[in-house]
Amino acid sequence: MKIESPGFTTADLDHYRDELIDHERLVLADRLERASARLAEVGLRATSEQAAGSDEWNPTEVLAHIAVLSKFYGMLTYKIGSGQMTELDLLGNVHLRDVLGEQLATEPPVMLVEMALADHRRTIEYLRSADATAMRRECVVDGGRSVTRADDIAREALIGHLELHVEQLERALGA
Repeated sequence: MKIESPGFTTADLDHYRDELIDHERLVLADRLERASARLAEVGLRATSEQAAGSDEWNPTEVLAHIAVLSKFYGMLTYKIGSGQMTELDLLGNVHLRDVLGEQLATEPPVMLVEMALADHRRTIEYLRSADATAMRRECVVDGGRSVTRADDIAREALIGHLELHVEQLERALGA
């Protein structure tokens, strides 16, 4: 094996890091595409009549939450990545997100699925067109309590969160 590292410069390391981030960005787009396809398959079987069991959300409530998180975290990925957002009151926005989710839970499940899928398409398009610099952009959260990057929002808050709720929906519908 040829030893390369003795000749590496800071620019080489930055280029290598960018290649890894770009690879991960495309993997995230693929994951979101797969989760979105699962949502389309499972979510369209939900009906408004399905009642809640115990303290769990019913399928329509899960879909309402998915619709809200899909828009919210997709928008955050784009706004942070594009440099339009550098500070975020996450806790305040999560409270607003939950109020909107309650309101959306009165809508037909098919509409909730369509809303989420449309937001996924926009986010997938953004992820496929962004670059490593965009994915590395940071946002100060809750007045400096933490810092997050655009790729962290996409990976954890949007895609990981979506995957968990699609699994929850599958269980609720007996899929």
